[in-house]
Amino acid sequence: MAKPVMCIVLTQIVLVALFHLCMSSQTKECTSTSSLSPQFYDNSCPKAQAIVQSFVAKAHSNDPRMAASLFRLHFHDCFVNGCDGSLLLEYSGTIESEKRADTNVDSARGFEVIDDIKSALEDECRQTVSCADILALVARDTTVITGGPSWEVYLGRRDAREASLIASNNNIPVASSTFETIVTKFNDQGLGLIDLVALLGGHTIGNSRCKSFRQRLYNHSGNSDLDQTLNQNYASMLQQGCPISGDDQNLFALDYMTPNKFDNYYFKNLMTFKGLLSSDEILYTKSGDSMELVKLYGANEELFFEQYAKSKVKMGNISPLTGRNGEIRRICRRVNH
Repeated sequence: MAKPVMCIVLTQIVLVALFHLCMSSQTKECTSTSSLSPQFYDNSCPKAQAIVQSFVAKAHSNDPRMAASLFRLHFHDCFVNGCDGSLLLEYSGTIESEKRADTNVDSARGFEVIDDIKSALEDECRQTVSCADILALVARDTTVITGGPSWEVYLGRRDAREASLIASNNNIPVASSTFETIVTKFNDQGLGLIDLVALLGGHTIGNSRCKSFRQRLYNHSGNSDLDQTLNQNYASMLQQGCPISGDDQNLFALDYMTPNKFDNYYFKNLMTFKGLLSSDEILYTKSGDSMELVKLYGANEELFFEQYAKSKVKMGNISPLTGRNGEIRRICRRVNH
């Protein structure tokens, strides 16, 4: 009986060694935080972070689903021309709002919470804290309030004066994306495979609509078949609430085990072929390298939390507007006039 246990232990040791080898290979350039600083508002708006935390706590108390919605806004913002708050802009005569993108329409939510935070910050320190920085702080605070890791948020971003609907449609992976497509989209943002797997681990909380995964249940390869990488008992459970047609907006937990807790069950689910989205399960089925990371994070929550925090900081440094670039919007939904 001792031999299998020893094999498991040795496997985990090898995986941890591979993890740290990969981490050491990341260059300083990749993990640089540019001119951003955790102390950016210490003098100009010292209560900024406390104000954001209080509104996040209130929003989570009123609606436990809101935490996942809020921290995804940062991801959807940063992948479109950098972390510049462009996602928050409404449609106007000169702006094609990113909220209309396929990955955001009828899906992205929580904008009213961002409005409330911005209003409170404007009362405290007028035109000082950017909307882009609010998204970065909210991403950290929503992770923490649901049980996940904390990290120092680097601040000092400024807000864009324009948005890009085209880039939003092109840059953000969708539920049906292939493994190669997702890797390419992350690489385009300077994020490697370790970042990709860790950041997708954010699907440990939140929901997805029936329309996002229906094809896996009924017509995976165009032959009225079930996706063979989906656990059949789990698929039967999903089919009860996601019929072959209709009920497109029915919601299902991305992590059915602990849907409101930020933990590593997302990875454990992938290992038993119970990942809700195809774009999640392929981390375990389409690449040996990503499979090993899934196993590692599924076995060691502490390592997952450590890497998730590092990757969030790295993602938050994608092409920020600093110095005299951009502006500090007074209202996040529109540019200053």
